[in-house]
Amino acid sequence: MASWTIYLSFIGAALLLAVRPRDMRWVRGLALGTALAGLVLGLAAAARYPADPAAPLIVLARARWIPSLGIEYYLAADGISLTLVVLTGIASVAGVLFSWNVERRAAEYFALYLALIGGVYGVFLSFDWFLLFVFYEVAIVPKYFLIAIWGSTRREYGAMKLALYSLVGSALVLVGMLAAYGVSGGQTFNLIELARGGFSSGFQTWAFPVVFVGFAVLAGIWPLHTWAPTGHVAAPTAASMLLAGVVMKLGAYGALRVGMMLFPQGAMVWRPLFAGLGVIGILYGACVALVQRDFKFVIGYSSVSHMGFVLLGLMTLNATGVGGAVMQMFSHGIIAGLLFAVVGRMVYDRMHTRDLADLEGMALNRVLPFAGLTFAVACAASMGVPGFSGFISELLVVIGAWKAFPPLAVLAGVGIVAGAAYTLRVLQKSFFGDHPRAPVEEMGRGQGLTWPERAGAVLLMAATVVVGLYPSLLLDIIMPSLQASWMQAMLKGGQG
Repeated sequence: MASWTIYLSFIGAALLLAVRPRDMRWVRGLALGTALAGLVLGLAAAARYPADPAAPLIVLARARWIPSLGIEYYLAADGISLTLVVLTGIASVAGVLFSWNVERRAAEYFALYLALIGGVYGVFLSFDWFLLFVFYEVAIVPKYFLIAIWGSTRREYGAMKLALYSLVGSALVLVGMLAAYGVSGGQTFNLIELARGGFSSGFQTWAFPVVFVGFAVLAGIWPLHTWAPTGHVAAPTAASMLLAGVVMKLGAYGALRVGMMLFPQGAMVWRPLFAGLGVIGILYGACVALVQRDFKFVIGYSSVSHMGFVLLGLMTLNATGVGGAVMQMFSHGIIAGLLFAVVGRMVYDRMHTRDLADLEGMALNRVLPFAGLTFAVACAASMGVPGFSGFISELLVVIGAWKAFPPLAVLAGVGIVAGAAYTLRVLQKSFFGDHPRAPVEEMGRGQGLTWPERAGAVLLMAATVVVGLYPSLLLDIIMPSLQASWMQAMLKGGQG
């Protein structure tokens, strides 16, 4: 069932390119229908997931693809995969709704959008390393064109920077993949079989950082993070939502599913370094966001900070921290999508400015009050206020970090405080300032929010609230997956 999320996304993209309907209602309807179908299938698969540690994997499709090289078309899902599939479904539906205003080459825009979504689904459901790598590359290519053609601020530069960083990361992953394939005997790329077969400690010591960094580039690891704020700012609204919401999660997922699962002893050796880089990312992103004047750059650097929690949680190598990291992937995907939707679509498309000084007083002057409410909810979730998804995810990461690296856990706590500071600053300046310095009331007059914007905002707000109030909805499928035999070796530092 979940595998159809991939097929439907590519079918929708192909139909848009082949038919090229001139009626915008057909273009939007096909894009929204495809995204909704993916979300429904993802939710249904997650709801039916047995969450049995003894049999945590659901095989969706398995067939020989290139038998001479041991490459399979192997799609499967566990609780970690399904959590991110649901995230992708929610983000894709919201992204279509916030792209309702796109009219220039709309069929091509939504075709690339759906192709990107199909690649993302493919990465999360692939259990053959070669197949995962193919989908990983498929997900990156449409991103370049979405930014370069439909982007705004320095769009060509932002698109090219994203592409170059992604290619460097992919090259590292490819080196690690070919090396692991050769060392294992050149028989298979199956991730489960490779994990069970094991690699020598010497090989893992050098292979782990190569593969982990290769994937972590896309997760915004410091100091290889600089593509992220630039790409976020240059991308159109929906592309920003996907870039922060799901594309950065591809990197974190690859680091977990491939780097850590296959090379647990290497992870044990290198984890102090990468945990430290994760904390630096938390603090650096928060401090830079605190002094930004551009509304979108604040959110861009906040993504770097929040992804630092994901990397820190992964490097704890304990179930609490890693489970919190997966929860943080979901939570940040929803929250970042909501923040970029407000900044890019609700505000910038109407006010034509992102300067915080110019935007002071929007809510006070009764301009875009629903946008103010939406942004306030997103800020509360971003700060980790109880009742929202950000609270439980960051709490689990910090608890896991305290078990593994108490000093780093304290620094992560400082990062949470800094995050609250920049979040409150941008909320006050953009929506609750007392002295507007530009005629924002006149700029926003007569430009009320549309129903797709309201629907997209409600969907994302509901997701962060529901998971915040009932985190067991995700934890009950994430934690059994961490108890699988091939994951236990990782959580025991390669000793199991």
